[in-house]
Amino acid sequence: MDLDLSTVDHLLATTRSVRRRLDLGRPVPPAIVEECLRLAVQAPTGGNAQGWRWIVVTDARLRERLAELYRETADAYLADSGPIPADDPQQQRVLTSARHLARHLGEVPVHVVPCIHGRGALAGGNAGAAGLYGSILPAVWSFQLALRSRGLGSCLTTLHLPREREAAELLGIPDDVVQVGLLPVAWFTGDDFRPAVRRPVEELTSWNGWKRRREGP
Repeated sequence: MDLDLSTVDHLLATTRSVRRRLDLGRPVPPAIVEECLRLAVQAPTGGNAQGWRWIVVTDARLRERLAELYRETADAYLADSGPIPADDPQQQRVLTSARHLARHLGEVPVHVVPCIHGRGALAGGNAGAAGLYGSILPAVWSFQLALRSRGLGSCLTTLHLPREREAAELLGIPDDVVQVGLLPVAWFTGDDFRPAVRRPVEELTSWNGWKRRREGP
């Protein structure tokens, strides 16, 4: 099958973390969320275990309580972020948008909490943690790409996780199930997104060893 690479590349290069441009007043049909999750679970998962679980939160009371847990951590985290140089406008925008989301998270029409069975794997050090998170984060990214292709924005946030136990009690999540984040989901406002400014990949990539350059053409 021939893919339209320009469309695929545009989707991959412009799927941004959306915080300020979430439409807080426009409902999101549950069927669209389910459609995107149906695509998400096609992602690879370690040992084909498919231990992922998804908690979709649309109840206003539950969303506001999750937002309260989020803010309890976010306020301190963002206050400790330190001053950002005036000549770094991109990071200024990121910080401003993060603060905006912390203030308005409860108003976002849909929260999705991706979870995975297997908390015991976290006792296995880096190997256990990498295997556990590596079995769900590809699905999370697929979910975000599917949302983006349908005109919805999202971002993977983790600031409620220090209050994971309280969130688990709120949502009835079993002890063995690990929450890996929270995604606010809404239609995005404004025009299309653009690729972000990133360091050249040549500066970030090594070949056949740390900080070794590629040889040959």
